[in-house]
Amino acid sequence: AKRQTLLRTWQHWLVYVDVQRTKHGMQSVALAFRKRSCLRISWAVWRKQHYQKSSGHKMNILALQHWAQSLQFRAWLQWRELYLHTQNEKQKDTRAVTHHQHWELRRCMGAWLGYLNLHRVKKHQNELAQEFHRSRRLRRCFSDWQLAWECRRRMRAHGRDLEKQAARIALWRAFAHWKHYVVLCVEEAQQRELAEKHYKCHLLVLQKYWNRWKSRL
Repeated sequence: AKRQTLLRTWQHWLVYVDVQRTKHGMQSVALAFRKRSCLRISWAVWRKQHYQKSSGHKMNILALQHWAQSLQFRAWLQWRELYLHTQNEKQKDTRAVTHHQHWELRRCMGAWLGYLNLHRVKKHQNELAQEFHRSRRLRRCFSDWQLAWECRRRMRAHGRDLEKQAARIALWRAFAHWKHYVVLCVEEAQQRELAEKHYKCHLLVLQKYWNRWKSRL
């Protein structure tokens, strides 16, 4: 902002210097023209006085003195008017530069205050965004932890169910083996009983034949 203000002040100063140069050039041209006009007037007066020497040398001297005084007074009035105009223009330029500097200062101050407000708003927005991001990340972490905990709980429950099911299956298998063993035992007892009955029958037959054979002897 200081560089911008200094640059604009320098540009205004260059414009002011250019205007002053133009004014000085115009003043030089005006003075030269006035000098030429004065010389022409003086030459005409001198010719007129030269032609009128016969009417009196004293009147010519008085006329020349009066003309010189009036010319000096006119030149002084013109110089005074030009000097006052120059001073007025300088004061206007000074006031314009001062007003422009004050306006630039107010504008820069307004821009700086706007920048501070914008920076404050952006900082507040960034803080809100960071807080939202932290809360969102915390919620996400809590949700992930909750999902993981729920998954572990389900896995544990599933493991307990599998253990219970395995226990039931093992118990059912043991019961099935026991039942099969009982059936085998029953079948073996039945077969043993049948075998004993068959052996007894066989012994009875043998005894019968043995008795018959003995009776025949």
